Amino acid sequence: MNPSVPAVLAELAGLAARNAMPGVPEAERASDLGLSAMLLGIAAEVWDRQAAILVEENRAVRVLLGEAGDDPDLRLTALRAENDRLRARLIDAHAAAEAAGDMARQDAIWAELLAATERRKISTAPV
Repeated sequence: MNPSVPAVLAELAGLAARNAMPGVPEAERASDLGLSAMLLGIAAEVWDRQAAILVEENRAVRVLLGEAGDDPDLRLTALRAENDRLRARLIDAHAAAEAAGDMARQDAIWAELLAATERRKISTAPV
């Protein structure tokens, strides 16, 4: 999720604290609470599936790179760090495929990037 779940939760904590104070106009309080409820729902959905998404993406990118291995540490910070490392290598591989005119490799990389986008869509996404 971009921004990250912890950043969203911190923002929601601030909204809750501010709306607990006296004198907040009712319309503003209602708007903030509605937004908070929506963001909490999205954060819960993303949080629940984030590890699965990262493991699936890491596996798929390793296949594209011809790299063996798995994700022995399933903490989100470790999975994200590995995902970042693999994506940096994928960028290099994509540039090399473009330079070599290797359309099959480019198509495979684009297919995974599209699949990654689909994996990360939230249930309330309009498209």
